Amino acid sequence: MTITSAERNRAGCLTVSGDLKNDGASTAVVPAELRGNELDVLRTDPSLGGATVVDFAQRKRYYVLRDTDGRPLTTTGLSTLKVGESVHVFMQFPAPPTSTTTVGFQLPLFDTANIKISG
Repeated sequence: MTITSAERNRAGCLTVSGDLKNDGASTAVVPAELRGNELDVLRTDPSLGGATVVDFAQRKRYYVLRDTDGRPLTTTGLSTLKVGESVHVFMQFPAPPTSTTTVGFQLPLFDTANIKISG
């Protein structure tokens, strides 16, 4: 996964966007672990609902926002990626304070990535 942007908006949300690509030699099944293990999220389509953003300076972790039905505000319907296939993805979080410009992005099965917030 390649993060392409992390933008804070005036509504108080942080949207992290990127591309999930299969660089392997065969079709890849998108792991179920990426959706996380919260009961509401487990009832939804495959997603990136397990992603979190960590503000290390404030010692706070932010989880993917949910709509009123408990569905994560993130790309859903991910199941498989063919060889070389790439899909644009997004995840929306509560925004950290404006004084926070760098956060850790965490997605199950991936290493933590430090990303800069714009906006």
